[in-house]
Amino acid sequence: MRVVHFEDFEVGETFRFGEHTFGAEEIVSFARQFDPQSFHLDAEAAETSAFGGLVASGWHTAAIWMRLYVDGLLGRAASMGSPGLDELRWLKPVRPGDTLSASLTVLDASPSTHRPDRGTIHFRGEMRDEEGEVALRMTGRGYFARRRR
Repeated sequence: MRVVHFEDFEVGETFRFGEHTFGAEEIVSFARQFDPQSFHLDAEAAETSAFGGLVASGWHTAAIWMRLYVDGLLGRAASMGSPGLDELRWLKPVRPGDTLSASLTVLDASPSTHRPDRGTIHFRGEMRDEEGEVALRMTGRGYFARRRR
């Protein structure tokens, strides 16, 4: 397997990482541990919420995006970490049975001016439902090693 380096990213390129179907038990289990709000925990209580039913935590959706990113690209890349996200938006509720697809689009790629061994990728990450509607959108940056010359 070829390791992905900074030079392998092209501005405008989109990577697709696969999909994940959210189950009710998984939604509740994640919420119980990390985001225990009633509309994530209890289908009956969620009926009277602003969502009108059980929905996944936005953090759960972001965690699934990260898992798909690692499995689909980052796990075979010369990653050197990340300074974090610039923006994170939950644009549509994720409900039991929804299948979301993960992607990353390269917005910019800049070699480091201070550390010649690396470069920074500015990206947009998304999770889209079966109809192509965006449920999660984020922008962030990642550091990747440059190939030795």
